[in-house]
Amino acid sequence: MPHVMGDAGNIVAILWSTPNALHAPPLQDTANKILWVARDSSGPMTIRATLAGSTRTATVYLPNGPGPSYVNMPAPGCWTLHLSWGGVTDQLSLRYVR
Repeated sequence: MPHVMGDAGNIVAILWSTPNALHAPPLQDTANKILWVARDSSGPMTIRATLAGSTRTATVYLPNGPGPSYVNMPAPGCWTLHLSWGGVTDQLSLRYVR
């Protein structure tokens, strides 16, 4: 299963997209589904993302915290996601393709 571990090891993003790529904008028939698996999964999760090589940012709020989600970014490219939930933080990078 394609996955990305957070830099601090507090979270793993398991990518459920097909064919193993996240898309921006999202495809009409395929969701950008990510299963977030955290060491401590209490509280809502906020994702503050920054597109590499730009000042473009995006914020995603997951009220149920880590777990299954759909995370869409406004443009293709490599996004650095700064994640925070229940007093825990981590960051990781995900690539979104057109």
